[in-house]
Amino acid sequence: MKLPRARVHKRGRVEIIPMIDVMFFLLVTFMLASLSMQSLNSIAVNLPQGDAPNLEQKEPVTLSVTRDGKIFLDKNPTTLSAIASALRTMLNEHESSVVVNADSAAPEGVVVEAMLQAQRAGVSHFLIAVKRE
Repeated sequence: MKLPRARVHKRGRVEIIPMIDVMFFLLVTFMLASLSMQSLNSIAVNLPQGDAPNLEQKEPVTLSVTRDGKIFLDKNPTTLSAIASALRTMLNEHESSVVVNADSAAPEGVVVEAMLQAQRAGVSHFLIAVKRE
């Protein structure tokens, strides 16, 4: 005679809800990590095409010129006459380079005049930002 078992053995099953939670957590983590790796201290402009090596400095000073000729130093709006005095306070004695982040449709005269004003402030190297192809 066969005796019935007191406990019924249930088959295990895979629950998908916790797996979805983990996947969303990983997605948000990687999105936030990728946002923190971007340099967000410059104004968004349409860069010209070019091939240039990556910048090795930590936090460079960025001189941005927009399509309509507005000038920014690290997201701070400025004028042509105020570039030299503002750059003197931003640059330290070891760093004498500025990244020029000019829109491809920006007036060339404004870009050149802004670079000349930066040179008067003591900038010896200009790094031109380009968009990779």
